[in-house]
Amino acid sequence: MRKFLTALAALMAGGMSVPAMAADLVEQPVVVAPAIGAWYIRGYLGMTNQRLGELRSDLYNDPTIVAYGWHDKGGFSSSPLFGGGIGYQYNDWVRGDVTLEYRGAADFNALDWVDHGGGNAYTNEFHAKKSEWLFLANGYVDLGEFGPFVPYVGAGIGTSRNTISQFRDVNVMNRGGAWADSDAQWNFAWALHAGLGIKATDRMTIDLGYSFVNLGNARTGPEINYDPVANPGPYDGVQFHRLTSHDLKLGIRYAFN
Repeated sequence: MRKFLTALAALMAGGMSVPAMAADLVEQPVVVAPAIGAWYIRGYLGMTNQRLGELRSDLYNDPTIVAYGWHDKGGFSSSPLFGGGIGYQYNDWVRGDVTLEYRGAADFNALDWVDHGGGNAYTNEFHAKKSEWLFLANGYVDLGEFGPFVPYVGAGIGTSRNTISQFRDVNVMNRGGAWADSDAQWNFAWALHAGLGIKATDRMTIDLGYSFVNLGNARTGPEINYDPVANPGPYDGVQFHRLTSHDLKLGIRYAFN
C-alpha cells in the first residue's frame, strides 16, 4: 500500500510539472535584437536643371548709360552629374553619408539691352559654361518599408566650387565684344533630398533620388574688351548670383553588413 501511494504521489507531481513547463514556454518573452548599424558605399549619376537668380556686371556702372534691361535674364542647359560617397545606417530609420559630386559643364546664354541715349542703343549676347565640385554631409530619414520600397527624405550642408569658363560678351550691332578668363569660387552649399530606395538584395539598394541644391554664387575673371581703345577696361568679373538646381539621380547603395 505504501509503495502504491508513493508511486501515485510521484505521478501527480510529474503531471503538475508538465503544464508548468508548457506555461513557461508560452509566456517566455521574445527578445528582438536591436537593429545593427551598417556602413555602406554609394555611387550615382544624374542630370542637373539649373537656375540663375541674377547676373551682375560693373559695365552697367558706366555713367553714359541712360537705361538697360534684359531680353533674356539668362539660363543654363542641363548637364550630367556623377557622384559617390560613404555612409552609415544607424537604425531602421536614420542614416547619413558624405558625398563628393562633379557636375559637368552647363551652357549659359543671356541677352541684355543698353541705351546710351541719342539713338545709341544695342544688345549684348552673353555666353559661358559653368561646372562645379560639390561636397555635402547628408542626413536622411527612411519612412518605412513597403515591400521592397523605402521612401526617404533628407538634407545636406557643405561647399561648392563653382567655375565659370569660356565667357564671351558679343555686341553684334556695334561689331564689338569682350571676353573673360575662367575663375572658380568656393561657396557654402545646402540641399534638400527626397527619393525612393528599392531593395534589390539584402545588401544592395537601387536609389531613385531628387535634390534641390543651392550652390551660392560664381564669377568670371576680369572682363576685357576686344578693342582696348573703344573701351579700355578690364572690368571686374561678371557675377552669377543665387545659383540653384533641381537634380534627378539614379544610384546604388551597397551595405557591408
